[in-house]
Amino acid sequence: MPSQTQPLRKLGFLTIGLFDPADPAQGHESTLRIIELGEQLGFDSAYVRHRHLQYGISSPVAVLAAATQRTSRIELGTAVIPVGWENPLRLAEDLATVDLLSGGRLHPGVSVGRPGHGHWEQVAGALYPDTAEAEDFGYERVSRLLGFLRGEPATDFSGLEGIEVYSDKVQPVSPGLADRLWYGGGSLRSARWAGEQGLSLLSSNVVRAEESEDFAEIQRSQIAAFRASHPLGARARVSQGLVVIPTDSATADQKARYHEYVRNRTPRTATPQGPARVMYARDLVGTSAEIAEQLYAHPGFREVDEVIFALPFTFGHDDYVQILSDIAGHLAPALGWKPAGAGA
Repeated sequence: MPSQTQPLRKLGFLTIGLFDPADPAQGHESTLRIIELGEQLGFDSAYVRHRHLQYGISSPVAVLAAATQRTSRIELGTAVIPVGWENPLRLAEDLATVDLLSGGRLHPGVSVGRPGHGHWEQVAGALYPDTAEAEDFGYERVSRLLGFLRGEPATDFSGLEGIEVYSDKVQPVSPGLADRLWYGGGSLRSARWAGEQGLSLLSSNVVRAEESEDFAEIQRSQIAAFRASHPLGARARVSQGLVVIPTDSATADQKARYHEYVRNRTPRTATPQGPARVMYARDLVGTSAEIAEQLYAHPGFREVDEVIFALPFTFGHDDYVQILSDIAGHLAPALGWKPAGAGA
C-alpha cells in the first residue's frame, strides 16, 4: 500500500504510439524517443499498447526490438497483446528473441478474446479465412504461449533430418521470460485465472462492473481475487494503470487542452457502458500534489506498489515530454518513488 511509510516502488508509463498515416515512420520514431526519455528520467518500465487496423502500434514486439538497441536499463513491456490475433508458437519465438536482445528486460502483457473489438465479422475472413469457427480465443491460447515460453515441447521430433538440426522446443530459449509474463485482466474471472497460472496482473483503467459500479472498488476487489488465487499471495505482482496528466510545468495552452480532454472523456465514467458493463476510470489532471492526493484516496492504488501511468491517446510529442517529466520529477516523488539508480 503506497503511503508515507510504504512508498511507490516501481514507476512505468504506457504509450499507444499514434502516427500520421501519411508519415508513419515519424510516429514510430517519436515513440522510440519517448522510451529513451523514460530511461533518462529514471522510469522503471516503458510499455506500448497494441492496435490492429488503426493508426497506432500494430507490431509492439518489433517496436520493442528497436527499443532494446536504444536503451540499456528500462524494462520494456506490452499492454497488451491480444493473443486472438496471434499464433502462440510464433509469438513465443518473437518474444524470446526480443528478450535476449534486451538482456532480459522484456515484460510481455497479453489478453484473450475474439479479435476485432466488437467487429469480429469484419476481420474474421482476413485473419482466419478457413478456421475462424474452430479457433479457441479463450485462456487456452495463453496457456499454450506460456508453455512454449517455459520450454514445453512444441513437437515430438528433435535431432537430425538430412543436414538440418531441429529442436522439439521453441527457439531461442530465454530463461526467465515465462516468469515475466503479465495478464491484462478486467474481470474477477480473469483476475483469478491469472493468479492460478502464477502470472502477474496488469490492472488498467477499464474493468467490468460485476459486484459494484464504483471503479476503484471494482479494481480493489479484482486485485484481491488475483492475489487470493496466486501461489505468492500478497507478494504477487500487480501494476495499476490510470491516465494521469500532471500540469506542474505545462503551458497555459497545454493546461487548457488537457482539461478539455478529461472533460470530454469523463461522462463515460459515470455508469457501466454496453452489454459487458464496462467501467472506465476517470482521468486525473492537475498539479502533482492534487493527483497524489487523489491516488492516495483510491482503493485500487492502495493495493499496489507499482504503476504504469498511461499517456493520453491524442497528444503531441512535446506534450508527452512535459507529462513524463512532471511524473518523474514531481508526481512520483510525491508518492515516495525514487528514480532507478538513486540511493536509499
